[in-house]
Amino acid sequence: MAVLSEEQSMLRDAAKSWVQEKSPVTAFRKMRDSGAELGYDVAAWNEMAEMGWAGVIIPEEYGGSNFGYLSLGLVLEELGRTLTASPLLSSGLAAASALILGGSDAQKSEWLPKIAEGTAVGALAIDEGAHHAPDKVATVFKDGKITGKKTFVLEGMAAGIIIVSGKGPDGVGLYLVKGDDAGVKRTRLSLADSRGAANIEFNGAAAEPLSGGADLIDKVLDRARAGVAAEMLGSAIQAFETTLDYLKVRVQFGQVIGSFQALQHRAAKMFTDLELSRSAVEAALAAIDADSPDVPELVSLAKAKMGDTFHLVSNEMVQMHGGIGMTDAHDAGFYLKRARAAEAAFGNQAFHRDRYARIQGY
Repeated sequence: MAVLSEEQSMLRDAAKSWVQEKSPVTAFRKMRDSGAELGYDVAAWNEMAEMGWAGVIIPEEYGGSNFGYLSLGLVLEELGRTLTASPLLSSGLAAASALILGGSDAQKSEWLPKIAEGTAVGALAIDEGAHHAPDKVATVFKDGKITGKKTFVLEGMAAGIIIVSGKGPDGVGLYLVKGDDAGVKRTRLSLADSRGAANIEFNGAAAEPLSGGADLIDKVLDRARAGVAAEMLGSAIQAFETTLDYLKVRVQFGQVIGSFQALQHRAAKMFTDLELSRSAVEAALAAIDADSPDVPELVSLAKAKMGDTFHLVSNEMVQMHGGIGMTDAHDAGFYLKRARAAEAAFGNQAFHRDRYARIQGY
């Protein structure tokens, strides 16, 4: 585990206590059952913004705390434990990163303070098909307008600002589109994990270019991937701990099932995978903070490893809980569904293993 500063420890502890008190899994269940159109609890999101979480990576001059990606990862990990749904990843991390790295002074001044205080929600619209393929861009930017379709846009229904990839006169790049533009049409998606997402059509919507081209897209995506991996880490750890507690109390054949060697071996496998995954995730976040040249490979390593681990742990959670684990009354299914959706977000294991191999020259 990374050595945290005193401020980072305080941030993590604050996130841990808030999540347990204000946003347990029962809160997620309530949000799901209510059919919330945005896919998150607006009041809870406003509280997070008030605590400064939406501005963790945003520079102080724009209302943030400039506290870095590892710090934001600590918050996302705690939110992941109780499956808390919020725009923190898409807005406070992905959209904010795009503006910090590629925005003009005017764009930063207008939007970063709003993102930091939670009054504007940002979204990142990259993919155009069923799978993550950021290189396939048919969306076109011409004469200040953008036209095309984007799929599986996280927080797409809530977004007041959408960062869109498109082809312009100078090649592929990112563009800023206001969510209330007449040329923006959204279609709400119903995802397995009950989070907020939409398909978005841009029909000549007014757009402003960000600077950085294709390199900017890669950098922003890597930051989003590391953030997803941090959230997945929290969810996987909680799923494991819940399962471990169950192994210690469930009695079968006159003895606690945790005494069965076969189940002990499976628990040990999960524990070691989680420890390796934590190392990979924290290394990726620390590399982003250090602006290290090996960010792409470390991020792909973290996302692929975390995807495998969360997949395994969520499966084992259902299996080891037996019949009750198959029911909607138990939380195990929530973790399994979240695992599958998070695996696909910004590239699944196959995508990142392939990318890692290419970077390494295989």
